[in-house]
Amino acid sequence: MKRKPTLFESISCFVVLAIVIGAGFGYFEIPIQPLLLISAAYAAFIAHRVGLTWEDMEKGIVTRLNTAMPAIFIIFAVGVIVGTWIYSGTVPMLINYGLLIIDPRYFLVTAFIITAIVSVATGTAWGSSATAGVALMGIAVEMNLPLGITAGAIISGAIFGDKLSPLSDTTNLAPLVVGVDLYDHIKHMLWTTIPATIVGMIVWFVVGLGFEPDSTSGDSVGGLTAELSSIFNWNIFMLLPFVIILWGAFAKKPIVPIMLLSSVVAVFIGVFSNGFSFVDGITSMANGFSVDMVASNSDFSETVNSLLNRGGIFSMVTIVVTIFCGYAFAGIVEAAGCLDRILEAFTKMVQSTWQIIGSTIIGSILIVFTAGVASISIIMVGVLMKDAYVKKGLDPLNLSRTLEDAGTMILGFVPWGVSAIYYLEVLGVGVGDYWMWAVPCYLCIVFAMIYAITGIGIKKIDPEESK
Repeated sequence: MKRKPTLFESISCFVVLAIVIGAGFGYFEIPIQPLLLISAAYAAFIAHRVGLTWEDMEKGIVTRLNTAMPAIFIIFAVGVIVGTWIYSGTVPMLINYGLLIIDPRYFLVTAFIITAIVSVATGTAWGSSATAGVALMGIAVEMNLPLGITAGAIISGAIFGDKLSPLSDTTNLAPLVVGVDLYDHIKHMLWTTIPATIVGMIVWFVVGLGFEPDSTSGDSVGGLTAELSSIFNWNIFMLLPFVIILWGAFAKKPIVPIMLLSSVVAVFIGVFSNGFSFVDGITSMANGFSVDMVASNSDFSETVNSLLNRGGIFSMVTIVVTIFCGYAFAGIVEAAGCLDRILEAFTKMVQSTWQIIGSTIIGSILIVFTAGVASISIIMVGVLMKDAYVKKGLDPLNLSRTLEDAGTMILGFVPWGVSAIYYLEVLGVGVGDYWMWAVPCYLCIVFAMIYAITGIGIKKIDPEESK
């Protein structure tokens, strides 16, 4: 007979996860996937103790994976885009002209603004980091700029746009779960997002002032642009794949079909503009672009090879495997009722505004670090905490904002999470190198707690309405 897990049993699942991941991944550098499965095995042991059968656990895993399928579709589409956008010359052209135009001293702020604009327009942090982000990282490499700081600015811009875009899945999910208007939700998020972003831009600006133009290698930049120009025939049509993405965003078209359409157009541009083989264009969708596809027999530099040899569906396999392993743990823990048990304990302790918002932050972070995605935390914490906010006279907008402050914004800090592994694959930089420089991502939580304590930026509702 199934019973509710005790608080000790519930917490033990997360303690074991922290120990296994911390020791295995952090110290012994064991791949994250088997460590997640080991943690899932312990969760299965607890689930068996509370009366779940293996079929019940399987159902829990499958239920969680169903929620992940839209993200998996986007991941594969991004792999296709990266390969074909390099094949067409779209990304190389951005790198080429970026090297010639962007001043190193203002590069970090520029990188944030560019990725933020692309992310707001497309509604996906992954898409903007895989397109504009890849180009900006290539520029940073040639300018000899610190890649960890650069990735922090890029990821911050990507997540900033993902959080505030009306096309983003989490931005639509949070107000839907809580029961507030989408655009009211976006406006209320500005209270935490704008000051956190301003602080971040100040940090990047001050740090960037130390990047003197003469500190970069002019010969290296000149050599790279010459090599890229020998491979691609620059023309305005190379911007068409990017324009298609923007059009799809403003026309509110489904993002995955638009991404695939952009990739198909990119293949034709690569054929007619650069003289590449059509077969290689199709191959770049699966295996990514390779300089071996260039007709000339020239030997290209290691820099060009590292910049261009990337993309394709198969480059995203590691991320998808990680999703499956992570959801094995998350699905079992949720099916066993461990998450509900812990969140119930949180809600019993809340009395004041700062305790309610603090509990929301802690619960969201707990689930994000468990599942590696924000959607689950938004749904679970949102449903559980909504009544507590209303009873305390707090507008549910405060809840929807906090769900994103402690969910969407911190996804990139979970080393075994989908987003962090995705950024590592696409940008080549790990959490340990960029987390400190993704300033707005963690400052949103700080501002959320400041507002909770001071009452600033906290929207109240009429006592009669709360009844």
